[in-house]
Amino acid sequence: MTEEQPGHWFEAVANYLGRAYLRYSFTYGTVREVDALVEILELAPGARVLDVGCGPGRHAHELARRGFEVVGIDISETFVELARSNAPPGAEFICGDARTMAFEAEFDAAISICQGAFGLANGPMADSGQTDPDGIILERIVSSVHLGGSVALTAFSAYFQVRVLGPDDEFDAGRGVNREKTVLRNPAGIEAPTELWTGCFTPRELRLMADQMGLEVLEVRSVRPGDYRSRPPDLDHPEFLLVGRRRAQALAPRK
Repeated sequence: MTEEQPGHWFEAVANYLGRAYLRYSFTYGTVREVDALVEILELAPGARVLDVGCGPGRHAHELARRGFEVVGIDISETFVELARSNAPPGAEFICGDARTMAFEAEFDAAISICQGAFGLANGPMADSGQTDPDGIILERIVSSVHLGGSVALTAFSAYFQVRVLGPDDEFDAGRGVNREKTVLRNPAGIEAPTELWTGCFTPRELRLMADQMGLEVLEVRSVRPGDYRSRPPDLDHPEFLLVGRRRAQALAPRK
């Protein structure tokens, strides 16, 4: 897991984890998370939803089981194959890079949950000279929904990350990226050391990014996996949940 591989750095992680990804405790709250997302996004029956960084499809599957039409996209072929293998009717999956998505006003809502894509575009395989990969991903997410369409995404809290910085963490304050040395277990239970890079954000930063990309921010919540209840931003929860609506105007041009 420590050898450099072509493509996005997360592909090697996903290939090693495979189905074992769903054994991690942060995946156990899927139903509660979808309960909250349906309410937050005000999804009408039969709404068309884009799941960006869908992983093995846990949120997309749950949404499809509730009658929504869902398209999931993930950069990992391994995860996309897993998502397709037991997908309920109404869910389809595409292998692709969120930075180059070409959806234009095709969905009623879009989600990127559990750092599915937003926040994971940093690291050793990031394109040289690409200083704002998360901004590019947010721009493509916003563009994917029609005017007035809703967006919900989670992002790691910079406040929380710095507070709980562990001995195996290296936080780049200039970039807002945490580098974590950890151990992964594959489906056979075999351990392998690896490194994870995750972008971390403040509520102000998320609001500014959203505004630049044409997203009217409705709320920023402090949350944790499985618990998306409404609470104001604080220092005690590992993630923020950004909820917004695409404004009825063109996106500002990127410079």
